[in-house]
Amino acid sequence: MIVHPIPPLFDKDSRVLILGSFPSVKSREAQFFYGHPQNRFWKVIAAVFEEEVPKTIDEKKALLKRNNIALWDVIHSCDITGSSDSSIKNVTANDLKIILDNADIEAIYVNGKTAEKYYKKYTEKNIERSAICLPSTSPANAAWNVDMLVEAWGIIKR
Repeated sequence: MIVHPIPPLFDKDSRVLILGSFPSVKSREAQFFYGHPQNRFWKVIAAVFEEEVPKTIDEKKALLKRNNIALWDVIHSCDITGSSDSSIKNVTANDLKIILDNADIEAIYVNGKTAEKYYKKYTEKNIERSAICLPSTSPANAAWNVDMLVEAWGIIKR
């Protein structure tokens, strides 16, 4: 059983919540979201908001804060082999109330089908809010190039 090691990233001005499924091995090592160098999350977010791609954790946090984005994952703990989404078992969901009670979240998005699956199974009924599924920024989603992802993810810009 692995427990999610990264706290949610949000503040009172957050308006958009983006949820992944569970941090990869690289993200768990880095102690921050989307830590694998091949994951396109930071490139996509930067492009959507027409900003430079952040390199450091502080730059990544600042990019999200400037654009009123909260970031976390659906899963609090699970059994997982490496970073393989298909190996996820024995899921406990994160309690999103910590964010929803402290920020006026207008829209919830999930990063990919795995996050959507676990959101629908464990979270949606509890908080009575649906989430919009965006194509995964994972390198495993090779069918989507960065330009396609940027276009699809443009919906988060308000």
